[in-house]
Amino acid sequence: MKVTLVEGDLLDQEVDAIVNAWNRNIIPWWLLIPQGVSGAIKKRAGLQPFQELGRMGAIPLGEAVETSSGKLPFKSIIHVAGINMLWRSSEISIRNSVRNAVEIASKREFQSIAMPIIGAGSGGGKADKVLKLIQDELTKLAYEGEVVIVRYRKKDR
Repeated sequence: MKVTLVEGDLLDQEVDAIVNAWNRNIIPWWLLIPQGVSGAIKKRAGLQPFQELGRMGAIPLGEAVETSSGKLPFKSIIHVAGINMLWRSSEISIRNSVRNAVEIASKREFQSIAMPIIGAGSGGGKADKVLKLIQDELTKLAYEGEVVIVRYRKKDR
């Protein structure tokens, strides 16, 4: 597996699929005001991925599910339940989210995926610590493609 760390916008990556750091999907998506990655996806992809996600029911902590990418150019979006009911991430939720997202990518034979720093931001994790957990978990996985880890940075105007 090739792992690359970049700064920029997750939605601007040239990959087969992206990973959305989501929640346990217990509260209906339409009652939430998506922030961060989810908010950006909703703005650019439209409602379709979230409507599909809403029909999937509760997602166990650390698990991953796949939806279409709506208006985005990706083959799909892999949503991971990286935060608990108190909107906090943990080492186990981050590691399991990474593992399960890569498993979906592998099964679908995607050549590349991009993921944010799952569990940082609204998940409360320190970005540098979370990044190290993600990188460590990736070393334990067998995947023939590329994983692009995206540290968010606003575009220069």
